Amino acid sequence: MKIEIRNGRVIDPKNEVDGKTSLFVAAGKVLAKGDAPDGWRADRVLDASGLIVCPGLIDVSVRLREPGFEYKATLESEMQAAIAGGVTSLACPPDTDPPLDEPGLVEMLKHRARSLDSAHVYPIGALTVGLKGESITEMAELSEAGCIAFSHADAPLADTQILLRAMQYAATFGYHVWLRPQDAHIARGGVAHDGEVATRLGLAAVPPFAETIALDTIFALARATGSRVHLARLSTHDGVARVRDAKRAGLAVTCDVAANHVHLCD
Repeated sequence: MKIEIRNGRVIDPKNEVDGKTSLFVAAGKVLAKGDAPDGWRADRVLDASGLIVCPGLIDVSVRLREPGFEYKATLESEMQAAIAGGVTSLACPPDTDPPLDEPGLVEMLKHRARSLDSAHVYPIGALTVGLKGESITEMAELSEAGCIAFSHADAPLADTQILLRAMQYAATFGYHVWLRPQDAHIARGGVAHDGEVATRLGLAAVPPFAETIALDTIFALARATGSRVHLARLSTHDGVARVRDAKRAGLAVTCDVAANHVHLCD
């Protein structure tokens, strides 16, 4: 089918496109933008006035519920929801049940995703066995099975010796380590960001320095090991500023911010 999309604001960072134009699509691929290809005759014309047209979005932290949490949702239902929202690539943390700490589990997840032929699924392997923080996983085998990185998800990893070894291992083979920077002891029991709303409602709060303390530790280990680190779901101004400073200092760090922290934190 040939589809013509008119009057939309096309945003394509990879090709440095941001402006109102038309797209011409055939067989699922963009053939041209702006002017129609020679002999073009659309089977369907879409008016995208007031809308954004962009490549499929990537969600870097998606709980796909399988294995272990099928009573909440299924891989199929979560992938369908993602596609409906324009999200075509899904990175899934390892805190399934059991955790993604064995190659067989990763292969099973990827096979299920391929069979559904929907969104692209990119598993993130467990950094330690069972996410218990006691011994590191066989990252090489997990990488061969399809893991794009290694993480401890939201499970606390208080033993910095274990984290150091994991980052050394990852650096040796060029693997990415994804970490959520939050001091588990300071954040224990907290249910909301520390601020006016939490105080007014009497909620147990997580102070901003729970994040910055963890960041300082991670940066020290990254500097010592040379590992590549992605920092997941930053939630404070100071945290973002520290990442910016770390990048200027030459550390191989990146970060993301969750939508709920942008919109719901005071």
